[in-house]
Amino acid sequence: MKLMGSMASKLRQLQSKACQASQFIAKHGNAYYKQLLEQNKEFIQEPPSVEKCNLLAKQLFYTRLASVPGRRELFWKEVDYVKQLWKNKQDLKVEDVGVAAVFGLECFAWFCAGEIVGRGFTFTGYYA
Repeated sequence: MKLMGSMASKLRQLQSKACQASQFIAKHGNAYYKQLLEQNKEFIQEPPSVEKCNLLAKQLFYTRLASVPGRRELFWKEVDYVKQLWKNKQDLKVEDVGVAAVFGLECFAWFCAGEIVGRGFTFTGYYA
């Protein structure tokens, strides 16, 4: 019975804090919104229109597309660096191997996270 009373007490505290947060946002949210827009007005396109949004989307896409050759070149430089490290693996330091291992683990963790998200946040398999 104590557990239920404790949970009810925590629930009331949570409701109270949520109510306070809601009141704070209602009171100060509009001012924050206006301040944020004022601080970043140089990034706002006037007049806002579908055509302007489409233009900006195209500019972003083609700017990213134009950066592909530079990124491709950097990728091959990194590959050449790794090849050189592999040829001279006897000169590798423990720190270099540790960094590579942590990087590999991070890549695997992101892969696993992507798989979990792709399965609909289940660990056991896909939905039928």
